[in-house]
Amino acid sequence: MMFYCSLHERHDCIIFKAGLCIFCVLLGLGKRMGHVMCTCTLQHFVTFNLKPVATQIRYFPMEKHQIPMEYLTVGFIGAGKMAESIARGIVASGVLPPHHISTAVHSNPDRHEVFQSFGVNVFSSNEEVVEESDVVIFSVKPQVVKKAITELRSKLTKDKLLVSVAAGITLKDLQEWSGQDRFIRVMPNTPAAVGEGASVMSLGTAASEEDGALVAKLFGSVGKMFKADEKMFDAVTGLSGSGPAYIFLAIEALADGGVAAGLPRELALGLASQTVLGAATMVSKTGKHPGVLKDDVTSPGGTTIAGVHELEKGSFRATLMNAVVAAANRSRELSQS
Repeated sequence: MMFYCSLHERHDCIIFKAGLCIFCVLLGLGKRMGHVMCTCTLQHFVTFNLKPVATQIRYFPMEKHQIPMEYLTVGFIGAGKMAESIARGIVASGVLPPHHISTAVHSNPDRHEVFQSFGVNVFSSNEEVVEESDVVIFSVKPQVVKKAITELRSKLTKDKLLVSVAAGITLKDLQEWSGQDRFIRVMPNTPAAVGEGASVMSLGTAASEEDGALVAKLFGSVGKMFKADEKMFDAVTGLSGSGPAYIFLAIEALADGGVAAGLPRELALGLASQTVLGAATMVSKTGKHPGVLKDDVTSPGGTTIAGVHELEKGSFRATLMNAVVAAANRSRELSQS
């Protein structure tokens, strides 16, 4: 069990300013902020500099792993672009206030300033991040994730929900390296940076549906979250992980076509990108099959069917399909190496 001083959250508790909660000390919990709460309320009085202070202490059974959102803390191991995107989304959507989020920056002052600019706590070590976090998100590059996890293994206790966004790293490895089975693997993509990501998650052995719902809420702040069996993750990588690059190429090609047809470059690029955005939104919001939407704008003998005919002659659809399969196969090769 853990106890929490409710005045700590407002940072106006004298005990907090002294750096310690007397109940934390008595229970051997050390300097740990953000302990979770339930409805059981006790009152205790502590004399600090001869001044009595009234503080509420509330109890919550940690073995249930259910922490109210208003007291949840999230930490990022890795302070790169993906961590920044997710943290910004969580703050902007109001899921958590910035002071409930932390990361560590070891050498790059620019990354330190970026996270501090929107209120995130920046520590000097990953150990501090883990100690202060209920949810720990590993957002480091795949080649260093093992080192990052093993160095923190002693602090990755079962009351913490662990999440990895490292591409190609399996739940089996993540659980083995951490010594914990309460792990969730997430595959996001780069449009998360603008709040339009497509993320897929798979739950580890001890991760509950409630854990999955929590992670879906966090990552839902930067786009849409889907759930799939981990065996599908190579295909996910080939489609949504690598897919933005295919669409960037398509937008560039459409814009080039507009220029070839006589449009100014800026206008052509604006029309191309908005057309792709609009088409994607129609698929998402109408629920209609893309083939039906395509048929709706291809009049007999018209301009659109003439263009579609050229795409078919160039094996447009087969090329995209082959690209997804090739990327999925490559992901499989990398995960096995």
